[in-house]
Amino acid sequence: MKHTDLSVLIVEDDPDVQLGCVQAMQLAGISVRAVGSAEEAEALVQPGFSGVVVTDMRLPHKDGLELVRSFQQCDRDLPVIMITGHGDVGLAVEAMRSGAYDFIPKPFSPEAFLEVVRRALEKRALTLEVVLLRRSLASRAGLESQLIGNSSQMQSVRSLIAEVADSPVDVLVHGETGTGKEVVAQALHTHSHRRSAPFVALNGGGMPENLFESELFGHESGAFTGAQKRRIGKIEHANGGTLFLDELESMPLGMQIKLLRVLQDRRVERLGSNISTQVDVRIVAATKENLLQRAKDGGFRMDLYFRLNVATIELPALRERREDVPLLLEHFMLLAASRYSRSNPGVTQDQMRRLIAHDWPGNVRELRNVADCLVLGIPSDVLGKPTAKLTAIAALSLADMVDSYERDLIASELSRNQGNIAHSARALGVPKTTLADKVRKYGLS
Repeated sequence: MKHTDLSVLIVEDDPDVQLGCVQAMQLAGISVRAVGSAEEAEALVQPGFSGVVVTDMRLPHKDGLELVRSFQQCDRDLPVIMITGHGDVGLAVEAMRSGAYDFIPKPFSPEAFLEVVRRALEKRALTLEVVLLRRSLASRAGLESQLIGNSSQMQSVRSLIAEVADSPVDVLVHGETGTGKEVVAQALHTHSHRRSAPFVALNGGGMPENLFESELFGHESGAFTGAQKRRIGKIEHANGGTLFLDELESMPLGMQIKLLRVLQDRRVERLGSNISTQVDVRIVAATKENLLQRAKDGGFRMDLYFRLNVATIELPALRERREDVPLLLEHFMLLAASRYSRSNPGVTQDQMRRLIAHDWPGNVRELRNVADCLVLGIPSDVLGKPTAKLTAIAALSLADMVDSYERDLIASELSRNQGNIAHSARALGVPKTTLADKVRKYGLS
């Protein structure tokens, strides 16, 4: 929302002053309305009033100070500017303490008056936009609000999550860095009967084995040097809920056998203890690597891989679902505008083309960073100088851009399925004949 879309309400019982204020607003192209009493103003101002109020301190029946307090109760973020006469400085200070935005002492020039009003309008425009942004975010519910995208890949991901979320089965999530593996884990937790119990996350990347074991299983007092008191491990802490193990591929082999035992028996034994504790915990493990290949190479336990590989969720890279970029960007810009209390600047057509053409090595996480930069008005590497690829994309029509996305998606799915049309058609949610036609259309093999 722009401040030019808002209006100014003048509350002034002196006809000459009122006329001067109204004319100053009209000459500046600002929508304005004037009334002569506090009672008339109160009848016009409701919560969320799309404008600001300028009121004289001296009014019949009810003065400006009382009006400020009344508006504060109605809408605490409404900017109210006080017009004060000579000798009213004390009252002006009291008005500011009561929530007035600013005050202007008489006599004042139209330029000074206009400057204060414009600042108040900009503040009000931002406040109202943040309210709208938060309402928009709150209106998004369910899996669509957590895993955003209309692509066939994301529809398949959401469908699989809905199917397995409330089951006790452990889940393996596979995807590149930044694709949203923890978001999937949280969605599985949120949409299960475990939602009221803890969601506990542990990233084992680079963690020493002895520390990893203590974090995961906990320890008793005196179990090792420095263990001064009992510590409950992540598995036990997640009892009744969900344990998310990120970067599973980095888990030491010695720890993998202990995790396998927990998965089989659902019992955990703290370091330094001979007593095992029953736990009811769902494990969601995430990896960016091919665990089967890693297991064949001896870097991961094969039995643990098959124990976790009952239900696997494959997260597509962002470059494989470029048609989701506009929707994701809009969502992240709404979040950023709300978080930083900034206006949502939107994006130009050229910027959107650049974003769609980008390969997104950092995936959704990288896109979120770009959204933050756009809202904060700071430079972004992604929207830097155009490359040859960007220049070619920028010359395309919207229809050609859509064809480009579709071709990339089909090529990616065919590659994933080693060229198998039937498997690719099932993954994309289209009939085999339709996919075969598109393969011929785009000259894919």
